[in-house]
Amino acid sequence: MRVRAAGAARGAVIASVSLALAGCISLGAKVPEQLLRLTPEAGAEVGSQATGQLSEAIVVLDPEADRSLDVLRVPVQVNDSSIAYLKDVSWVEKPARQFRGVLAEAIRTATGRLVVEGTEYEVTGKTLVGGRLQRMGYDAATGAVVVRFDAMRRERGGEIATRRFEAVVNNVKPEAAWVGPALNQAANDVARQVADWIKGE
Repeated sequence: MRVRAAGAARGAVIASVSLALAGCISLGAKVPEQLLRLTPEAGAEVGSQATGQLSEAIVVLDPEADRSLDVLRVPVQVNDSSIAYLKDVSWVEKPARQFRGVLAEAIRTATGRLVVEGTEYEVTGKTLVGGRLQRMGYDAATGAVVVRFDAMRRERGGEIATRRFEAVVNNVKPEAAWVGPALNQAANDVARQVADWIKGE
């Protein structure tokens, strides 16, 4: 009887500890209240097509990204040296990869040329377009959304050209319902600027 009583007491202690830990440990990530994605504002019409040799294609590479952007959260620039993240919101996919799709669609629309995405085409395309995404988030000091991209263009066998592009959307509240559309607007603005640069305007 004593052995059984001791075993029951030990089991009760283990059960109580387990219940206490359950309140402190989450086995899964908390689902954000809102997910953000970038979508092209302009694109080729349905049924339109571009054909050509892969050796003549424009290849849009994955942009490099600042470490604060290499995550699924939306950065908030608090001051020159501090960054936080917007509450209860997340990207559906890392912003650099999403921006690549918006950029490719803008270039496709502006140039009418064959455009492909991804590093697997890097050794075959004629024109390579890449760069580094420096900023894509909210600036708390100015109440604005900022997207900044250092673009790189290289013609096969030719020189490399670089140029910085930026778009700012002002008067944005630090809330997902405001920041999401503003980020999409600014990203599309930068993509159009880059596309015009590639086209030669």
